[in-house]
Amino acid sequence: MRYAALLLCLALAACGEPERPGVDASPACPAMPAQSFAWIPGGTFTMGDGAQLAEEGPPREVSVPGFWIATHEVTNAEFAAFVRATGYRTLAERTPPPLPGAPPEMLQPGSAVFTVPDDGDPRWWRWVVGAQWRHPAGPATTVDGRGRDPVVQVGYEDALAYARWAGKALPSEAQWELAATAGGADRRAPVDAQGKPRANYYQGVFPARDLGTDGFRGRAPVACFPPDRHGVHDLIGNVWEWTTAAVDADRNVIKGGSFLCAANYCARYRPAARQFQERGLGTDHIGFRLVDTTRPAPPAQQQPDRNDDQR
Repeated sequence: MRYAALLLCLALAACGEPERPGVDASPACPAMPAQSFAWIPGGTFTMGDGAQLAEEGPPREVSVPGFWIATHEVTNAEFAAFVRATGYRTLAERTPPPLPGAPPEMLQPGSAVFTVPDDGDPRWWRWVVGAQWRHPAGPATTVDGRGRDPVVQVGYEDALAYARWAGKALPSEAQWELAATAGGADRRAPVDAQGKPRANYYQGVFPARDLGTDGFRGRAPVACFPPDRHGVHDLIGNVWEWTTAAVDADRNVIKGGSFLCAANYCARYRPAARQFQERGLGTDHIGFRLVDTTRPAPPAQQQPDRNDDQR
C-alpha cells in the first residue's frame, strides 16, 4: 500500500515529460542576476486566492513579515560547492528504507524519473537505480556543463541541509505564495500580453507532445526568463520548490509547478497551487530556493499594511 501511495503521489505531481537531449537548440540566457536575494515587503494577503483544486482552498487571510528571497533556485554548481565542503550524500545516494510491496530495484540507491508512457510501459514514474542530483535521469545523464540548471533529485532533508549550511532557510508556504502573488505571477498561465511564455512550462497537450515554444523541453538554466516586479526569477515553472509546510508525518507542500506543467494537466503554476510530496523522495522536477529572515530590511523600505492590490 505504501508503494502504491507513493506512485499515486508522483502521478499527481507530474507536470511534464523528461528531457530529450538533442531536440531543439535552447536560447541563450541573460547573465545571472546581480543580486542574490530580493526583498519581499510584508503584509496581509489572501492565501489560496483563485483556488481551482480542493487542496488549494479555502482562501484565508495570512500575515507575513517582510523577508528576503533568493532571486533564483539553487543551482547544480551551488549544490556541488556544498557537497565539496561537507561531503554530504543525498537521500538518493543512500540505500532506501524498504517499502512494503516495492519492486527489488527500489531497494537500491536511486530515485524517481518521469518517462513518457508508451504501449510497452504505461508507467509515468519509474524508479531508476543510480538517479541522483549528479545524474538526474540515471547514470547515463550528467549535470556536467549544466552548473546553472536548478539542482533536482533532492529530498526535503537534502534541501534543509543545504539551507542550514548556507545560513539561510527554506521558505514557508505563506512566504513563497506571497512572493509569487506580490511579484505579479499570473493566475491563469505564465504568459505576457502577446501570449509569449514567461516561464518554463509545458506548451502542448500533455503528455503527447511538448511544443517547446518557451525554448526548452526540459529544465532551463535559472533566471533565463524575465524577473517579476521584485526581481525574482522562476517562482513559476522550471522546477517545483520545497516549502517547510508539513501536510502530515510524511509529506510537505511543494509550490510553483514544474518545467513542463501543462494547461491540460496539472496547471499548478498558479500562485495558489500546491502539491504534496513525500519528504524522502526527490525527483527530476523538484528543486528549492532559500529565504533569509535574519538580514535587515532595506533602510527605506515601506512596510504596507495590506496587499489589496495583489488580490
